[in-house]
Amino acid sequence: MTILFLCTGNSCRSILAEATFNHLAPAPLRAMSAGSHPTGSVHPRSLALLKREGISVEGLGSKSWTELPQVPDVVITVCSSAAGETCPSYLAPALRAHWGVEDPAKATGSDEDVERAFLLAYRLLRRRIEAFLALPLDQLKKDSGGLKRELDRIGEILL
Repeated sequence: MTILFLCTGNSCRSILAEATFNHLAPAPLRAMSAGSHPTGSVHPRSLALLKREGISVEGLGSKSWTELPQVPDVVITVCSSAAGETCPSYLAPALRAHWGVEDPAKATGSDEDVERAFLLAYRLLRRRIEAFLALPLDQLKKDSGGLKRELDRIGEILL
């Protein structure tokens, strides 16, 4: 099963989700990320946070949803603007869910405040990813309605 974490800029939240998912998930589960309007670079705080958490940042990059190496089975939007956009037609067969997370790149205040926003986004995404990985995925692969309900339920999980 392949998961696409989709955001508008593909510089923070979707990158955090992709790297965290791939760090935690057993094969053959894999994640990728993309943006509808990618910034072209990964936010340095996202990379620093992942490294501190012991998660590889190798191969991470901000890319467009038109550059995907394969069609995902599941598309999870992590920002509201991406959730409201019409995806390219080749993503139509994918199951869709929304796991909204505040954009840490828009955080203001002290350096500690901004760092806290990145950590909060990471922890929320990690908690949701762990909940996803705890699902009986072999059963749910055969029940798209059940998988969709579970994905939507996970999207409501808060810290």
